[in-house]
Amino acid sequence: MSALERLGMAALRAFDPETAHGFAIQALRSGLAPLPRPVVSPRLAVRVAGLDLPNPIGLAAGFDKNAQALGGLSRAGFGFVEVGAATPRPQPGNPRPRLFRLPEDGAVINRFGFNNDGAEAISARLAKRPNGMVLGLNLGANKDSADRAGDFAQVLRICGAHVDFATVNVSSPNTEKLRDLQGAAALSALLQGVMDARAELARAVPVFLKIAPDLNPDELAEIAAVAQETGIDAIIATNTTLERKGLKSASSGEKGGLSGQPLFEMSTRVLAQLSQLTGGRMPLIGVGGVGSAEQAYAKLRAGASAVQLYSALVYEGLSLVPRLNRGLLDLMDRDGHSHIAEITGTGRADWL
Repeated sequence: MSALERLGMAALRAFDPETAHGFAIQALRSGLAPLPRPVVSPRLAVRVAGLDLPNPIGLAAGFDKNAQALGGLSRAGFGFVEVGAATPRPQPGNPRPRLFRLPEDGAVINRFGFNNDGAEAISARLAKRPNGMVLGLNLGANKDSADRAGDFAQVLRICGAHVDFATVNVSSPNTEKLRDLQGAAALSALLQGVMDARAELARAVPVFLKIAPDLNPDELAEIAAVAQETGIDAIIATNTTLERKGLKSASSGEKGGLSGQPLFEMSTRVLAQLSQLTGGRMPLIGVGGVGSAEQAYAKLRAGASAVQLYSALVYEGLSLVPRLNRGLLDLMDRDGHSHIAEITGTGRADWL
């Protein structure tokens, strides 16, 4: 971390988390944020669901909810960036405060509730996206919608022409009863509606599904079966958790989804189970507690083809991205791998 980034991170910690996050987005929009030098290596380039990623380190949805900082994020060294979640209509989300740092745990709790500017406004920004970045959109449903399943398809219709992939997010714990859509029958109908909406687009945008970590083995098996039957392109494992075991920070009792270090083992175990259930035939993206090259490497070994991060940036800044990529190259050298794709699934049994 450079001295300038260290100074900026210290300044942001003087503000409440949501205000600080807003300042970070503005800094990226205006070009004032110090950006690290990307790590470029053909050994890190990977193809996932038909997408050519320059490296396997992605930015998870939630950081840039409204696609406001695409220029800065396109130069920050990520292999791919996911924005959103977007809902058909704008909505304010839950009352503030709704974002909490847990520094002793290397974690974050949020209960935003899909606050966003709405699909039309977000689509207009996506249409002006920088060239050369792999960009995805997280699809959401309005809290007061009479047809939440239909909302996902509607967002894809509005925004699909401007993104490289779209993620169906039925796993946020912050919209009441949203996770009910992870049941086999409801999920199958929802995904079929999204796939039908995709067929209306000029090109076949890859569709991903993001799932919760708080699933039992039977539920996970149902989701894996539905995902394969409906023909979606990848699964993102996992979203935040409602679990609170072993936390030390003062804000650990706040309601909402927990992300960061405490999520690492739970999400990686789900990832490995999914890899086994799908027989390695469906690309998986590992997210949850990635804060070091060793943790990114573990996700890949558990069955992921790529990973995403967000919470670790709160504590480590954007310089974490090239550190992860450099660390992956070192770990590949240590283990005798010539290319990042060779790693996927090699350590799955360690998590089962």
